[in-house]
Amino acid sequence: MNDKAYALEVRDLRAGYDAYDVLQGISIHVSAGERVGLFGPNGHGKTTLLNAISKVIVPRSGRVSFMGEALDSLSARRIVERGLIHVPQANQLFPDMEIMETLELAAFTERARRDRNANLDYVLELFPRLAERRRQQCKTLSGGERQMLSIGVGLMCAPRMLMLDEPTLGLSPKLKQELAAAIGEISKRGIPLLLIEQDISFVLSLVDRMYFVDHGEIAREIDRGSDVDHEEIMDMYFGGHAAS
Repeated sequence: MNDKAYALEVRDLRAGYDAYDVLQGISIHVSAGERVGLFGPNGHGKTTLLNAISKVIVPRSGRVSFMGEALDSLSARRIVERGLIHVPQANQLFPDMEIMETLELAAFTERARRDRNANLDYVLELFPRLAERRRQQCKTLSGGERQMLSIGVGLMCAPRMLMLDEPTLGLSPKLKQELAAAIGEISKRGIPLLLIEQDISFVLSLVDRMYFVDHGEIAREIDRGSDVDHEEIMDMYFGGHAAS
């Protein structure tokens, strides 16, 4: 199928660290407006895949296309300028900066600067806690608030697609529900999503399709309307995925 049919297409991607290949020729796609989940055991390549797509690390081989354009020769900055935005794990924020400074700084590309005020209003409406604490330093925020801010930073980049790496890691059930509602609202704007998540119930509530990543490969693709149930998915996750 032509690349332009997809918001994102990854073909036969190999990537890793030092001499070790984590990704073993992985291929996925995300259609326009689609929400796609990645799940699987820790250390099997999910985060490496997002890092390779966004050029945090340089792939060894394969191809990545975004909105019909090959990204192979583009730097991480140029990929952000195209609107493919990666929100990584672990709330990678500047601890001494205030919330508003952080959000305003995120709108650094020409595309993002054009819509900065509108996007800022949207982020503060989506996450009222950030509006209430707008002059607080990042280091004073709770884990949930830092995660809200990380997603807000992604939105300030004027995304044409968002890649979220474990947005609920370490959060309480209540905060997970709040973030699920916020991510659902983001997707209503037609922004395609690629979501890594360990909480199977959380990811099932949000996505249209899921890829099961096992040892750097796609072991299975699951459509939301398929007859695969929660118990079978958990069995795959915890080691019973040999069955096809």
